[in-house]
Amino acid sequence: MASPLLARVAPFAVFAALTSCQGVFGESSPYWLYLIKTLIGAWMIGLMRPFVSEMRWKISWEGFLAGIVVFAAWVGLEGLYPAPNISGKVWNPHEHFGVQTRWAWFFVLVRVAGSTLVVPPLEEVFYRSFLYRYIAKPDFLNVPLRFLTRIPFLAAAALFGLAHLEWWLPAVLCAFCYQGLVVWRDRLGDAMTAHAVTNFLLALWVIWKGAWQYW
Repeated sequence: MASPLLARVAPFAVFAALTSCQGVFGESSPYWLYLIKTLIGAWMIGLMRPFVSEMRWKISWEGFLAGIVVFAAWVGLEGLYPAPNISGKVWNPHEHFGVQTRWAWFFVLVRVAGSTLVVPPLEEVFYRSFLYRYIAKPDFLNVPLRFLTRIPFLAAAALFGLAHLEWWLPAVLCAFCYQGLVVWRDRLGDAMTAHAVTNFLLALWVIWKGAWQYW
């Protein structure tokens, strides 16, 4: 982890690789692998912390507002733009383990915790701190977080959209919002908070509305 590039890229790559394996090892594997990757992700965040100085949560009204706006766009734009249906079987623990069973609620809580506490640091460090600055200049550590330039801004957002292809439009808007927050505040912590707020509200929406397609 001593390499600045490795510290920011390797944990995200491992997490993404585990995500791609969900569903490969049987019908229960999406749930067990989500638990495993969440635990590994939390462990990797602990390893990253000494080497990624910008990975610090910052609780701010700007972060909360951005998170709420992105959540509203994510659910509000559904069905209003062309998007591929690539999700396959919906991630629904109540359908797989039985409605209201302990295992179903266990994996719901795992998903809430993982998406709220583990995903934001890993993705924000990779996309907003590393990728954006690396596109601007391979010597990315010498690019300030506040640096604003068009090509990296658009390219990083486009790649974030491709990574969330079924939800590409809100994902691109999300990337614009989070990256803009990083540039404006000159720190990563507000975007991590915004990402956590978005994912937590989306989790509540999924549970309340039974909108499992978002997971």
